[in-house]
Amino acid sequence: MKVLGVDPGTWHTGAGLIEAQGNRYRVLHYETITVKKKTALSARLSQIYHGLLKIIRRYPPDVLALENVFYAKDVCATVRIGEARACAMLAASESGVDIVEYSPAKVKQSVSGNGRASKEQVQHMVKTLLNLSEIPPADSADALAVAICHLHSTNLPVLNSSGKKEWAFQLKA
Repeated sequence: MKVLGVDPGTWHTGAGLIEAQGNRYRVLHYETITVKKKTALSARLSQIYHGLLKIIRRYPPDVLALENVFYAKDVCATVRIGEARACAMLAASESGVDIVEYSPAKVKQSVSGNGRASKEQVQHMVKTLLNLSEIPPADSADALAVAICHLHSTNLPVLNSSGKKEWAFQLKA
């Protein structure tokens, strides 16, 4: 299963693609789509859409995992994040890729064990869990964390021959 995690933003959109093979995870790609500050909103959204579409076409994922919109003190920022999420959803939908959503707290919980983990904690845990040689940039790490969250969420226990629970997927560094 290939999962494309996306951390949406209109200035920086993180994208991270993980492939699960049996009980192993392998990072296929990660990047941060960064848009210049003086770029008009419509052009920024176009760059996000086309950047994600390029990734989807190069590494066709089975599912796109996104963080849900959370309410922030800055309503305008919340709306902008929603617009970036819509770009990701459109790119996935037009490519026939399923879409799932997770709360930011669930994503943090799935990689760090703490739903209120800092960005730095998430970055460190993503590096550790995926056995990366370096800590990925914050937005890319968040995107990889969303992909890990999806893989953990689909990791349902099964009963082995002795009747004990086993997990279909386990992270192994």
